[in-house]
Amino acid sequence: MPEAPAHTAADTPAAETATTAAPAGGLYGPDNLPYGVFTTADEPDRRRIGVRLGDTVLDAGAAARALGSAHAELLSAPTLNPLLAAGRPVWTAVRAELRAWVRDARPELTAVPLAEATLHLPFEVADYVDFYASEHHASNVGRMFRPDGEPLTPNWKHLPIGYHGRAGTVVVSGTPVVRPHGQRRTPDGPVFGPTQRLDIEAEVGFVVGAPSRMGEPVPQSAFRDHVFGVCLLNDWSARDIQAWEYVPLGPFLGKSFATSVSAWITPLEALDAARVAPPERTHPLLDYLVDDAEDPAGLDLRITVTLNGHTIAEPPFSAMYWTAAQQLAHMTVNGASLRPGDLFASGTVSGPDKHQRGCLLELTWSGEEPVELPDGTRTFLEDGDEVVLTAWAPGPDGGRLGLGEVAGRVVKG
Repeated sequence: MPEAPAHTAADTPAAETATTAAPAGGLYGPDNLPYGVFTTADEPDRRRIGVRLGDTVLDAGAAARALGSAHAELLSAPTLNPLLAAGRPVWTAVRAELRAWVRDARPELTAVPLAEATLHLPFEVADYVDFYASEHHASNVGRMFRPDGEPLTPNWKHLPIGYHGRAGTVVVSGTPVVRPHGQRRTPDGPVFGPTQRLDIEAEVGFVVGAPSRMGEPVPQSAFRDHVFGVCLLNDWSARDIQAWEYVPLGPFLGKSFATSVSAWITPLEALDAARVAPPERTHPLLDYLVDDAEDPAGLDLRITVTLNGHTIAEPPFSAMYWTAAQQLAHMTVNGASLRPGDLFASGTVSGPDKHQRGCLLELTWSGEEPVELPDGTRTFLEDGDEVVLTAWAPGPDGGRLGLGEVAGRVVKG
């Protein structure tokens, strides 16, 4: 699937419109500074690492070179992967430099207007794992598909359930989503054609930086040493294709056609004020999954889902039963290694209330209760529909930090 920009450069060359950067407030102020990769109209083939400040993009590599930073080479790369691989001490040092430069409004900083930058997938995805970490989502799905049985499977409260996805179809926000084709079950047997139940999954993604050795599990205590940052993620789903294929081995073609991520990766360090305790545990956990009461691993992220500009859901990430630290520990407990650019996702974020459900499968109760929109109703997505995920998190001193949006429009396959 071709990469598409989240923003398209204007006709005016960016070099002519660049301005000296100054501290900005709002959701993308100096306490946030998420990383991305961008190009400009005058140099469309030269990808650069940028840092978002307000409605501008700072050229991080140019600033580092001009200011004689020891990290100039890392910040001059065409992707974030070298920075990811450098490890936590370097991440902390680079962020401290950037915040100091912005705070002091150094004249060496130049900013391209966001509307004049083309944003790209900010890192090369190594592996992709998707989890199933919301008790509310899993319980709703269980009630729909197993109305006479227990909503949760016997293992659900004992381990974070996940599966390996397709790294090659992780795409940047703004990339069109082509309606997938596949096999669907009908009363007369399987048929082939476009999915009739195209859905979204509002999720949060975690980007791995520092690698680990094969055979050495990564404990929860090392989570912050290995995870670089956080982004919003939409794991598009073809529910009818998935329903026919997933027994006994799980999701395959129903999930692998597109996973959209934000163009901006928020450093994990920026979210310290958003850390919260996870929900109360109802079952004893094995030692490697026990929560650290002194180091809460939940995150208070407030997500909004819009369909064609109309808000349809507001899922709370703080309600997720399994934390990202537990997911990383479970993902590696068998000795599986981490690589820079590994991406793992939370699974659908849903809360206890109907307006907090993070997918159309739940919002419409498998199509029985259509969502009302100003231009009609929806059970699942139609060609031309656009879905946008946005979110904010508590920041220092009562402020708010924004997570970069994830947008995607469905096109006919």
